[in-house]
Amino acid sequence: QVQLVESGGGLVQPGESLRLSCAASGSILGINAMGWYRQTPGKQRELVATINSDGNTNYLDSVKGRFTISRDNAKNTVALQMNSLKPEDTAVYYCHADRLTYYTGSFYYTPPYEWWGQGTQVTVSS
Repeated sequence: QVQLVESGGGLVQPGESLRLSCAASGSILGINAMGWYRQTPGKQRELVATINSDGNTNYLDSVKGRFTISRDNAKNTVALQMNSLKPEDTAVYYCHADRLTYYTGSFYYTPPYEWWGQGTQVTVSS
């Protein structure tokens, strides 16, 4: 069974740092893109940062220069280092994986859907 498990959320003051981690578990052969999205009440989920298997990254403009995404392809993990946090970064952060290939027990399969973690709360407040 494949699942994404996040860790690292919490409450911090403005200007502080936080690191989110996500591990994809299961008999995974590979994952094309992994990343982080965030959502606040009443708003759509938005992309924060993504990284593909080649290491190419993409960031939300408002987090560029403050957040850094990284991944370990061998361990199927992705991390988000968040520095200089602002109150507007407060949200539930979700780990995301796209084009994930795993072994079903009989064959390798790449489902046509995306994978999401359960979400972790990040609160930036003084």
